[in-house]
Amino acid sequence: MAEIVRGFWGVVFVGFLMLSKWIDSYEFEDFIFNKTSTGDGAITPTPLLIALTLIQGAAAKGAVCLDGTLPGYHIHAGSGSGANSWLIQLEGGGWCNTVRNCVFRKTTRRGSSKFMEKQIQFTGILSNKAEENPDFFNWNRVKVRYCDGASFTGDSENKDALLQFRGQRIWEAAMAELMSKGMRNAQQALLSGCSAGGLASILHCDEFRTLFPSSTKVKCLSDAGLFLDATDVSGGHALRDVFKGVVSVQGLQKMLPSNCTNKLDPTSCFFPQNLISNIKTPLFLLNAAYDFWQIQSSLAAPVADPHGLWHDCKRNYEKCSASQIQFLQDFRNDMLNAIKGFGVSTQNGLFINSCFAHCQSERQDTWFADDSPLIDNKPVALAVGDWYFDREGVKAIDCAYPCDKTCHNMVSK
Repeated sequence: MAEIVRGFWGVVFVGFLMLSKWIDSYEFEDFIFNKTSTGDGAITPTPLLIALTLIQGAAAKGAVCLDGTLPGYHIHAGSGSGANSWLIQLEGGGWCNTVRNCVFRKTTRRGSSKFMEKQIQFTGILSNKAEENPDFFNWNRVKVRYCDGASFTGDSENKDALLQFRGQRIWEAAMAELMSKGMRNAQQALLSGCSAGGLASILHCDEFRTLFPSSTKVKCLSDAGLFLDATDVSGGHALRDVFKGVVSVQGLQKMLPSNCTNKLDPTSCFFPQNLISNIKTPLFLLNAAYDFWQIQSSLAAPVADPHGLWHDCKRNYEKCSASQIQFLQDFRNDMLNAIKGFGVSTQNGLFINSCFAHCQSERQDTWFADDSPLIDNKPVALAVGDWYFDREGVKAIDCAYPCDKTCHNMVSK
């Protein structure tokens, strides 16, 4: 009997871990790529390692991670012409949408600075090498760690579960700390983020603009943050269900932009497609039209595909049937429709490539390397740089799959 009980709880625990893995953003080490960069600029021989800095004054402001520990960031100082320019990268990593899920998250680097790496590599848009990061290599570059589970948005707590939902306070404490370290003198500033951090860069874009005088050039970049309120393979809305849980558990109703919540329900106002038209600050959307995370965790999530009909396809696009590819083409069309109004503005930028990828600004091979993904012969780094510095307008939208042969497509191991 004892063995049966232990076996039962073993299955429950494994299921819980699988659920947590689904809600959390997939880690790049879980994947291989069907195209590997081999050029000199593809892989950093000696990647820049930057130490974690904890925000010592954050606790007094109530700006703490889910478990009450101090939030943190990594910073590499700018130099030369970039000494007064600042790039802020908000870390991604999914969300927690139930109390149980948030409690589990406290035992990871996504919910506690106790588990954060003491050093991380700065590559891609964070690289300090001109040949890897031509426009931002000598800026002050900062990565703000993510440990609140709601894209730096919440401001509440659950005393019974010992959970602190203080994403907004973490954002404010991090910005105050960086302003004190010289960001207040910035002549140029770019707020960026990947995945859940890409959503955060959208949510905080106009707020970031208000930190600086009008003379400062301020723009925002969202990488893989265009999460769609799309119909999944079961006809349901798996990601909407997740976002509804995030909004409910963390009490985000009053934290989301009022110009959206005055018209739509709070869950809808956690979706970027309902926010981007109201953002006044110039914004660049970098996204894969077949976003790998959204295919894995939204369109064909386990709850939407209980019989595993999409198991092979969602892990390797080359194994998709014709009808599955058509479903993904419809998703791409939904994405393009969602950004139609946004793309009209001359101040905004777009780079929507037809790849099965997720987060292309932080990886060196997809940001700027000899065989990086291209649209109209231009890699992501140059497209973002041209847009930021007003060298030219950038509205790069790829042709549909399978036309792009430059993609670095993610394939599950």
